[in-house]
Amino acid sequence: MPSQPSPPSVLDVPADLVAPVFDRRRAWLVTALIVTFMIINFADKSVLGLAADPIMDELGISHSAYGLISSSYSILFSLSGLVVGFFSARVSSRVLLFVMCLVWGLAQLPVLIVTAVPALVVGRVLLGAAEGPATPMSMHALYKWFPVGRRGLPSALQISGAALGTLIAAPVVTWLITQFGWRSAFAALAVTSLVWSAVWWFVGRDGPYDQPAVRVPAKIGRPVRVPAETEGPVREPAETEGSVRVPYRRLLLSGTVIGSVTSAFGASWAMALSQAWLPSYLKNELAMSPGTAAAVLSAVSALSFVLLLSLSPAVDRLTRRGVSLRLSGGVPQGVAVACAGVAMAVFPFVGPLPVRLALIAVAFAVHSIAFPLHYMTAAAVVPASQRGALFGIVAATGTLPGLLAPSLTGRLLDTAPSAGAGYTQSFALAAVVMITCGAVAVCCIRPARDAARLGALRDRPEPVSPDPVR
Repeated sequence: MPSQPSPPSVLDVPADLVAPVFDRRRAWLVTALIVTFMIINFADKSVLGLAADPIMDELGISHSAYGLISSSYSILFSLSGLVVGFFSARVSSRVLLFVMCLVWGLAQLPVLIVTAVPALVVGRVLLGAAEGPATPMSMHALYKWFPVGRRGLPSALQISGAALGTLIAAPVVTWLITQFGWRSAFAALAVTSLVWSAVWWFVGRDGPYDQPAVRVPAKIGRPVRVPAETEGPVREPAETEGSVRVPYRRLLLSGTVIGSVTSAFGASWAMALSQAWLPSYLKNELAMSPGTAAAVLSAVSALSFVLLLSLSPAVDRLTRRGVSLRLSGGVPQGVAVACAGVAMAVFPFVGPLPVRLALIAVAFAVHSIAFPLHYMTAAAVVPASQRGALFGIVAATGTLPGLLAPSLTGRLLDTAPSAGAGYTQSFALAAVVMITCGAVAVCCIRPARDAARLGALRDRPEPVSPDPVR
């Protein structure tokens, strides 16, 4: 029987290190909790968009003012993701995720106490600051439980929390808003966040792959493996892979990281529009009832969920068979974002409603596969000891559209001749951003090449003068 080719090498696990033992049961329990964490995360993000019309009516605010309130969520989003990323090597993921979700619950309270625009802004800014690190840090926590070659499905499930969050939140939150008023949705999410925090504190734990391997000296006959339940991994002080570092400036300037960031940027632009303005577009421009609009949003999320669960495990299989990560992960994420951009440009001009809805589904769902893939391609060129910080940087830059897209759309809606024209201009702008980002990702993401270059750089002696960016 012919032997299988080896998977491509990455900086995460050098060949002469011995990996910890994979604890399947604990790994999938943590995965289930992290998926639930992401469902709550995206339900929190979606609630303002689902309640947009009653909030604007009750508070008497314009589209531009609502757009600024929606964008306020992202004021500290990217910065907090960046800062927490650098602390992730020193602070347990168990503690980080617990504190984040606890703050999510507290962030829902201001608008329940004082119903005014300032209270909405304060709550959204606080929520954004606490949710900025959520995706990269939960992905980092997940990677601590899975070795390279097993991360595709758990990564897809983690990202699918976004689709599931909208899939579940759209009908449930719409029902709460319709039956009990929009404040009830904020209260329900606050309670849910606090309950998850309590469960995670008692059940969650860091996996053994945060220090993923141990170098075995030649004098030892048998390799020492780290049990997955061990609180601290066994290691040789100067020999562990955790001591390997590459200057962050070099990591960030590698084509793979640049391409991964741009694909996330394009995908995040579509996601920001979906959360802030798509519910209002469906209700006001396509004359849908709140229930019908919620059903459409759920259908779009269901498509995202199916795509995520189908593609990422396929990437794992291809990687284990020796297919380059550029072809299995880099090209698909760029093509997906570009195709979604084309659909975004076309659907406002399509007459038949079923065709328009199909294109809306492509525009707001297909891009989602870029989210797990851009983490996988970026992780392939970074040592595990720096992975959390790099994930924070990637998330901080890739999610900037959350700050830009909602407010720009609100301004276009108020300045265009009609709301329909404003939406068309907004979708056209999104299409240009997404197609451009997709093309850059396809051209730049080359994990094997960049891992080899950064690996060679890693093995050189350190320069005498310190690197300004470490």
